[in-house]
Amino acid sequence: MNNFKRLIPDIDVLVPYIGTLLLIITGSVIYPQILGVDYLAQQLQIAAFLGLLALGATIVILLGHIDLSIAWVLTGSAIISTALVGTGDPILSMLSIPIALIFGAGIGIINGLGVAVLRIPSMVWTLSVNSMLLGISVVLTGGFNPKGEASDIMVALATSQISGLPLAFIIWMLVTAALVLLLKKTSFGRYLSSVGYNEKATLLSGVSTPSVIIAAFSIAGICSAMGGVLLAGYANQAYQSMGDPFLLPTIAAVVIGGTSILGGRGSIAGTVGGVLFITLLNSILSVMQISDAWRSIIFGLIIITMLLFQSLRKKRT
Repeated sequence: MNNFKRLIPDIDVLVPYIGTLLLIITGSVIYPQILGVDYLAQQLQIAAFLGLLALGATIVILLGHIDLSIAWVLTGSAIISTALVGTGDPILSMLSIPIALIFGAGIGIINGLGVAVLRIPSMVWTLSVNSMLLGISVVLTGGFNPKGEASDIMVALATSQISGLPLAFIIWMLVTAALVLLLKKTSFGRYLSSVGYNEKATLLSGVSTPSVIIAAFSIAGICSAMGGVLLAGYANQAYQSMGDPFLLPTIAAVVIGGTSILGGRGSIAGTVGGVLFITLLNSILSVMQISDAWRSIIFGLIIITMLLFQSLRKKRT
């Protein structure tokens, strides 16, 4: 009986997938093309951009922290990669993606140091880093959209298909699988959850909690940078504030997927479901011509509802 129960996913993981299925059913009434293969493939492609950001956010939230620098790590990575391609130097163009990922990892390390070593609350520190990245971008570009374009590789990664599946979606799934293995099969994964449950107890047990926190923020930075590179390839350019619309949906996807905002509990599988739900919801709202303001209100209500749901479940258990 116990073995059978282990085969049944936790309700927190199932909720976003059930919600996605209901969206497809109800959305097909409003927009019959939603059941078409081309439409669903397009949604998987778009979901990949948000999905990469949400994977990194999940790792940080499992710690009991939050990363609000997602928007400008994404934007900065897109600007750096396209600017290097725009130089016309073939070597810099070839290095554009690795350098963008290194940028993301570097910002992640800075975030981790601020939180783990300086002991500044993650919300305050990462929001400050986000603001500084915005300021640096404005200084370097004069507030205008940066010059440059995506490389052929970036465009291919973002827009190509393999056997009908978007390559961006495949990349997202590969990163997802890698992070699942990291969390399930390594000591880092165990330490991550332990820090989320009780950081002080984990430190007293001999674990270097600052190293775990810095590594988690670094992974989040790389995921945000990957999202920026793919988004730049999809748009064939980088532009100011291109990451701003992704912050709230990213947090919403993680919370909808059942990851506790207090840390210590959650799953990558739930986050994937949350991303699919948010992507499809956003698409349906667009078809219904719902304004951006009302979308933000809807996303905020979803986050609050899921937080209340998690709180009630925690009290009952």
